[in-house]
Amino acid sequence: MESMKTVAESTKKATKLYPIVKRGIDVLGASIGLLLLSPLFIVLACIIKFSDFSAPVFFKQERIGKDGTRFMMYKFRTMIPNAEAKLAELLQFNEVEGAMFKMKDDPRITKLGRFLRKTSIDELPQLVNVLKGDMSLVGPRPPLEREVAEYSVRDLRRLTITPGCTGLWQVSGRNDVSFAEMVNLDLEYIQKVSFLLDMQILLRTVRVIFVPNSAY
Repeated sequence: MESMKTVAESTKKATKLYPIVKRGIDVLGASIGLLLLSPLFIVLACIIKFSDFSAPVFFKQERIGKDGTRFMMYKFRTMIPNAEAKLAELLQFNEVEGAMFKMKDDPRITKLGRFLRKTSIDELPQLVNVLKGDMSLVGPRPPLEREVAEYSVRDLRRLTITPGCTGLWQVSGRNDVSFAEMVNLDLEYIQKVSFLLDMQILLRTVRVIFVPNSAY
């Protein structure tokens, strides 16, 4: 009985420490990542700018974070400048069921953008979001407001923790995974959240960058 009580107390203590340590790892990881990747950022910024001087290098979009908090999420631009305005014309071609839009041959995506998306390199500027505290290195994908408007009560549970740059969905097939399956993966992560699981997801994410999955 005494040993079981000790284990329970240790587990409870670890659970309380997890958010604090996770935030520390996020700040350290994002800082190191931005420092090491700064040469790549400069090269990509130049390539994207030279491809269209009138368009911005970075794309920012309002997303919904923990407990419904709104924030601006950053990415390298992978689409034509007026992509959002053209979305309404493409909604009928959505290839994913549920509160999410995905189209494999989306005409708004540039040639360079397809490569950046395939390797997930377009997501790297989100390290800035991690430093700001809007996002974590690991967590559910941050949704758009129009997506949240279609959420069920169960889907809303995805918003109970800080969203992440990568997560179980991203390393488990990504666009080959349906919206319902994505929700299941996110809720599984929320239920099993731990340092070990975070490390496993981060390692799998590195593999996805070098061996691209179904991202588009």
